[in-house]
Amino acid sequence: MVPNRFRDNARRPGRGLARYNRPVSPPVSAMNHPSDTHAELREGVRALCSQFDSAYWQKVDEARGYPDDFVNALTQAGWLSALIPDEYGGSGLSLSAASVIMEEINRSGGNSGACHGQMYNMGTLLRHGSEEQKRKYLPKIASGELRLQSMGVTEPSAGTDTSKIKTVAVRKGDRYVVNGQKVWTSRVQHSELMILLARTTPLAEVKKKSEGMSIFIVDLRDALKKGMTIRPIRNMVNHETNEVFFDNLEIPAENLIGEEGKGFRYILDGLNAERILIAAECIGDGYWFIDRASHYARERVVFDRPIGRNQGIQFPIARAYVNVEAANLMRYKAAGLFDEKKPCGAEANMAKLLAADASWEAANVCLQTYGGFGFAAEYDVERKFRETRLYQVAPISTNLILSYIGEHVLGLPRSF
Repeated sequence: MVPNRFRDNARRPGRGLARYNRPVSPPVSAMNHPSDTHAELREGVRALCSQFDSAYWQKVDEARGYPDDFVNALTQAGWLSALIPDEYGGSGLSLSAASVIMEEINRSGGNSGACHGQMYNMGTLLRHGSEEQKRKYLPKIASGELRLQSMGVTEPSAGTDTSKIKTVAVRKGDRYVVNGQKVWTSRVQHSELMILLARTTPLAEVKKKSEGMSIFIVDLRDALKKGMTIRPIRNMVNHETNEVFFDNLEIPAENLIGEEGKGFRYILDGLNAERILIAAECIGDGYWFIDRASHYARERVVFDRPIGRNQGIQFPIARAYVNVEAANLMRYKAAGLFDEKKPCGAEANMAKLLAADASWEAANVCLQTYGGFGFAAEYDVERKFRETRLYQVAPISTNLILSYIGEHVLGLPRSF
């Protein structure tokens, strides 16, 4: 297995920020899982993550930078190619195992949002690309020579109503000419390739509004010189995301993935994996907040006793832990169904909702436990607080998940 090659990596001790900012060892939330079947995998990921302590992530956050050293280390260790089959140079791991990698990154205090696209974006190519395309791109993605971290789908005027996108790709000979705009396109500045969704048949000419859209592989190294421009969006999280503009950008016809007009279906096909992996990241965040809050509550003494003795402190932490554990069970259920190639749309959506809610609750509990110190950057709580808040909204909002469950699981009338 992949972990055997990297589990013995030397650990660089983290810089202690303050008496109450030391990580718990072992994490209190890790003690109740003796039957964990991914123990060796966790050990390998933790060994690597331990080389990038809170000081590293705070420095990157303060500079609004990109964690190049961390992402390069993950890539070289093979963790980001977990879902790429062996025949294309990857590890060929299950989604359940891949989700553990994402969980452990966030559980260590890192931010896997900087690189998770490299793990799941290639799924569209793997499932729907031609053999020639897979041979051309996947081995280089697995090695890190090429980064496929970005996907251009969302548009300013369409939002989550993807059928209303206005970016068009018109076939002209052996090329498609693309015009339009995307927004919230993440990691495009740190990718060589991007998956692009564009309308190839006008909306008025299709029987179903979900038809007539196609997906392409865009080589960003060429595109940025020939009709594509980007405008970074500064946001509350240190998350590289952008507006992207296309002005007569030419894409070789051979870069079309699958059949023309079926792109929306292909995109939907990859959303379950994305949501399960995001759920795992939220689980990691939740455990991080609970570990920090529990440690602080045991060590912080006010009125001559640990604040964790007070039920007003203890009970919210305990409830947050219960909710993270429950969300974790749904994550594994969804991932297990995915790995068995069984329908898992409802479970993937529920896992994402439960995990995002649980991590956000844990974040609030942790900040409240720390009190004023929770707002101090050196304790790192405020950074993680901002990062986990994102998943109430992205990559799908909790309200849209509830509408999906209401309509497709409970049989209620469509709410929009």
